[in-house]
Amino acid sequence: MFHVHDLWEEKATYSMHNLHVKEEWVLRLATHPNLLAPLKAILGPNMILLDSRFICKYPVGAEEEKEAFVAWHQDARYWGLEGDVVSVWMAVDDADDDNACMQVIPGTHKNGILKHVTESKEGNLLSTNQTISQELYDTSKAVSCPVKAGQMSLHHGLLVHGSGTNRSNRRRCGYVIRYVSTTARPIEDPDRPRSFPATVLVCGKNTNQNSFEDNSPEWFTWRE
Repeated sequence: MFHVHDLWEEKATYSMHNLHVKEEWVLRLATHPNLLAPLKAILGPNMILLDSRFICKYPVGAEEEKEAFVAWHQDARYWGLEGDVVSVWMAVDDADDDNACMQVIPGTHKNGILKHVTESKEGNLLSTNQTISQELYDTSKAVSCPVKAGQMSLHHGLLVHGSGTNRSNRRRCGYVIRYVSTTARPIEDPDRPRSFPATVLVCGKNTNQNSFEDNSPEWFTWRE
Protein backbone atom coordinates (compact mmCIF):
# COMPACT_ATOMS: atom_id res chain seq x y z
CA MET A 1 0.00 0.00 0.00
CA PHE A 2 1.28 3.46 -0.89
CA HIS A 3 1.81 5.90 1.96
CA VAL A 4 2.51 9.61 1.51
CA HIS A 5 4.90 9.45 4.45
CA ASP A 6 7.03 6.86 2.65
CA LEU A 7 7.31 9.12 -0.38
CA TRP A 8 8.21 12.12 1.77
CA GLU A 9 10.85 10.21 3.71
CA GLU A 10 12.43 8.88 0.52
CA LYS A 11 12.55 12.34 -1.04
CA ALA A 12 13.81 13.94 2.15
CA THR A 13 16.65 11.46 2.27
CA TYR A 14 17.58 11.17 -1.37
CA SER A 15 15.88 13.64 -3.69
CA MET A 16 15.46 16.98 -1.94
CA HIS A 17 18.89 18.25 -2.88
CA ASN A 18 19.66 21.50 -4.69
CA LEU A 19 16.03 22.28 -5.43
CA HIS A 20 17.04 25.93 -5.72
CA VAL A 21 18.03 25.34 -9.37
CA LYS A 22 14.82 23.46 -10.11
CA GLU A 23 12.07 25.27 -8.22
CA GLU A 24 11.68 29.04 -8.37
CA TRP A 25 10.05 29.28 -4.94
CA VAL A 26 13.07 27.60 -3.35
CA LEU A 27 15.56 30.00 -4.95
CA ARG A 28 13.38 32.95 -3.98
CA LEU A 29 13.51 31.68 -0.41
CA ALA A 30 17.30 31.26 -0.55
CA THR A 31 17.75 34.78 -1.99
CA HIS A 32 15.22 36.62 0.16
CA PRO A 33 16.59 40.06 1.13
CA ASN A 34 16.02 39.36 4.83
CA LEU A 35 18.23 36.28 4.50
CA LEU A 36 20.93 37.83 2.33
CA ALA A 37 21.35 40.94 4.51
CA PRO A 38 23.13 39.26 7.45
CA LEU A 39 25.04 37.01 5.05
CA LYS A 40 26.41 39.99 3.12
CA ALA A 41 27.47 41.55 6.41
CA ILE A 42 29.58 38.44 7.02
CA LEU A 43 30.70 37.34 3.54
CA GLY A 44 30.67 40.64 1.70
CA PRO A 45 28.70 41.79 -1.36
CA ASN A 46 29.91 39.04 -3.73
CA MET A 47 28.38 35.73 -2.74
CA ILE A 48 27.69 32.27 -4.16
CA LEU A 49 25.02 29.81 -3.07
CA LEU A 50 27.05 26.62 -3.00
CA ASP A 51 24.57 23.91 -2.11
CA SER A 52 21.20 23.43 -0.46
CA ARG A 53 19.11 20.57 0.82
CA PHE A 54 16.10 19.78 2.94
CA ILE A 55 17.27 17.58 5.80
CA CYS A 56 14.75 15.63 7.85
CA LYS A 57 15.78 13.69 10.91
CA TYR A 58 13.01 11.24 11.70
CA PRO A 59 12.49 9.90 15.23
CA VAL A 60 13.93 6.47 15.92
CA GLY A 61 11.80 5.98 19.03
CA ALA A 62 12.65 6.38 22.68
CA GLU A 63 13.06 2.65 23.24
CA GLU A 64 15.17 1.92 20.16
CA GLU A 65 18.83 1.16 20.72
CA LYS A 66 19.95 2.25 17.26
CA GLU A 67 21.61 5.60 16.75
CA ALA A 68 21.15 8.19 14.01
CA PHE A 69 23.39 11.15 14.79
CA VAL A 70 25.55 13.72 13.04
CA ALA A 71 29.11 13.47 14.36
CA TRP A 72 31.11 16.53 15.37
CA HIS A 73 32.50 18.11 12.22
CA GLN A 74 33.30 21.33 10.37
CA ASP A 75 31.44 22.20 7.18
CA ALA A 76 34.55 23.65 5.54
CA ARG A 77 36.34 20.30 5.94
CA TYR A 78 33.31 18.23 5.01
CA TRP A 79 32.81 20.20 1.81
CA GLY A 80 36.51 20.66 1.07
CA LEU A 81 36.58 24.44 0.99
CA GLU A 82 39.12 27.14 1.69
CA GLY A 83 37.82 30.60 2.49
CA ASP A 84 34.74 32.09 4.06
CA VAL A 85 31.75 29.74 4.38
CA VAL A 86 28.45 30.29 6.20
CA SER A 87 25.78 27.64 6.69
CA VAL A 88 22.13 28.51 7.27
CA TRP A 89 19.62 26.29 9.06
CA MET A 90 16.10 27.45 8.22
CA ALA A 91 13.70 25.55 10.44
CA VAL A 92 10.74 23.82 8.81
CA ASP A 93 9.88 22.16 12.13
CA ASP A 94 10.60 23.30 15.65
CA ALA A 95 14.04 22.02 16.62
CA ASP A 96 14.95 21.56 20.28
CA ASP A 97 16.83 19.21 22.56
CA ASP A 98 14.00 16.66 22.47
CA ASN A 99 14.22 16.10 18.70
CA ALA A 100 17.99 16.56 18.49
CA CYS A 101 18.57 20.14 17.42
CA MET A 102 22.04 21.22 16.34
CA GLN A 103 24.72 21.66 18.98
CA VAL A 104 27.81 23.81 18.58
CA ILE A 105 31.04 24.34 20.49
CA PRO A 106 31.48 28.13 20.66
CA GLY A 107 34.81 29.60 19.64
CA THR A 108 36.03 26.57 17.71
CA HIS A 109 35.79 28.50 14.43
CA LYS A 110 38.98 30.28 15.50
CA ASN A 111 41.05 27.08 15.47
CA GLY A 112 41.30 26.51 11.73
CA ILE A 113 40.50 23.20 10.05
CA LEU A 114 40.83 20.36 12.55
CA LYS A 115 41.86 16.78 11.90
CA HIS A 116 38.93 14.56 10.94
CA VAL A 117 39.03 10.79 11.33
CA THR A 118 36.66 7.88 10.69
CA GLU A 119 33.81 7.65 13.20
CA SER A 120 33.94 4.32 15.06
CA LYS A 121 30.42 4.53 16.45
CA GLU A 122 27.61 3.21 14.24
CA GLY A 123 24.83 5.55 13.15
CA ASN A 124 26.76 8.55 11.84
CA LEU A 125 24.59 10.25 9.21
CA LEU A 126 27.50 12.06 7.53
CA SER A 127 28.06 10.46 4.14
CA THR A 128 31.81 10.35 4.69
CA ASN A 129 31.43 8.86 8.19
CA GLN A 130 33.94 11.36 9.49
CA THR A 131 34.30 13.03 12.87
CA ILE A 132 36.83 15.29 14.53
CA SER A 133 39.55 13.69 16.63
CA GLN A 134 38.21 13.65 20.20
CA GLU A 135 41.25 15.29 21.73
CA LEU A 136 40.63 18.44 19.67
CA TYR A 137 37.31 19.51 21.20
CA ASP A 138 35.54 19.62 24.55
CA THR A 139 31.91 18.47 24.50
CA SER A 140 31.34 19.93 27.97
CA LYS A 141 31.35 23.34 26.29
CA ALA A 142 28.69 22.40 23.71
CA VAL A 143 25.50 24.45 23.59
CA SER A 144 22.19 23.68 21.89
CA CYS A 145 20.77 25.87 19.14
CA PRO A 146 16.97 25.52 19.38
CA VAL A 147 14.90 27.25 16.70
CA LYS A 148 11.19 27.56 16.05
CA ALA A 149 9.70 26.77 12.64
CA GLY A 150 10.34 29.79 10.42
CA GLN A 151 13.41 30.91 12.34
CA MET A 152 16.98 30.42 11.16
CA SER A 153 20.47 30.11 12.55
CA LEU A 154 23.80 30.89 10.87
CA HIS A 155 27.14 29.32 11.65
CA HIS A 156 30.71 29.67 10.42
CA GLY A 157 32.17 26.98 8.19
CA LEU A 158 34.86 26.20 10.77
CA LEU A 159 32.53 25.96 13.77
CA VAL A 160 32.51 22.48 15.31
CA HIS A 161 28.93 21.22 15.42
CA GLY A 162 26.79 18.09 15.34
CA SER A 163 23.51 16.65 16.58
CA GLY A 164 22.30 13.63 18.47
CA THR A 165 19.70 10.94 17.83
CA ASN A 166 16.08 12.07 17.60
CA ARG A 167 14.32 10.05 20.30
CA SER A 168 11.18 12.18 20.38
CA ASN A 169 7.97 11.46 18.47
CA ARG A 170 8.50 14.48 16.20
CA ARG A 171 10.29 14.99 12.90
CA ARG A 172 13.05 17.59 12.77
CA CYS A 173 13.24 19.13 9.31
CA GLY A 174 15.18 22.12 8.09
CA TYR A 175 16.34 23.75 4.89
CA VAL A 176 20.12 23.91 4.94
CA ILE A 177 21.83 26.39 2.63
CA ARG A 178 25.56 26.86 2.18
CA TYR A 179 26.94 30.23 1.04
CA VAL A 180 30.53 31.18 0.22
CA SER A 181 32.32 34.37 -0.64
CA THR A 182 33.54 34.53 -4.22
CA THR A 183 37.05 34.50 -2.72
CA ALA A 184 36.52 30.92 -1.48
CA ARG A 185 37.72 27.97 -3.50
CA PRO A 186 37.45 24.17 -3.46
CA ILE A 187 40.39 22.19 -2.13
CA GLU A 188 41.75 19.47 -4.39
CA ASP A 189 41.47 16.16 -2.56
CA PRO A 190 42.17 13.00 -4.61
CA ASP A 191 40.78 10.84 -1.79
CA ARG A 192 37.41 12.55 -2.01
CA PRO A 193 36.79 14.41 -5.26
CA ARG A 194 33.90 16.86 -4.94
CA SER A 195 31.66 18.55 -7.44
CA PHE A 196 29.37 21.54 -7.06
CA PRO A 197 26.79 21.30 -9.85
CA ALA A 198 24.30 23.80 -8.42
CA THR A 199 26.38 26.87 -7.57
CA VAL A 200 24.54 30.14 -8.14
CA LEU A 201 25.93 33.67 -7.92
CA VAL A 202 23.23 35.22 -5.73
CA CYS A 203 24.60 38.75 -5.39
CA GLY A 204 27.43 40.89 -6.67
CA LYS A 205 30.04 39.69 -9.15
CA ASN A 206 32.37 36.71 -9.29
CA THR A 207 35.64 38.27 -10.35
CA ASN A 208 37.80 35.49 -8.91
CA GLN A 209 38.92 32.36 -10.70
CA ASN A 210 37.80 29.97 -7.97
CA SER A 211 36.46 27.05 -10.04
CA PHE A 212 32.82 27.75 -9.14
CA GLU A 213 30.65 27.99 -12.23
CA ASP A 214 27.47 30.01 -12.23
CA ASN A 215 24.66 27.51 -12.73
CA SER A 216 21.89 30.07 -12.39
CA PRO A 217 18.58 28.98 -13.94
CA GLU A 218 17.47 31.14 -16.85
CA TRP A 219 14.48 32.27 -14.81
CA PHE A 220 16.69 33.74 -12.06
CA THR A 221 16.26 37.41 -12.95
CA TRP A 222 16.26 39.13 -9.56
CA ARG A 223 19.96 38.91 -8.57
CA GLU A 224 21.04 41.81 -6.38
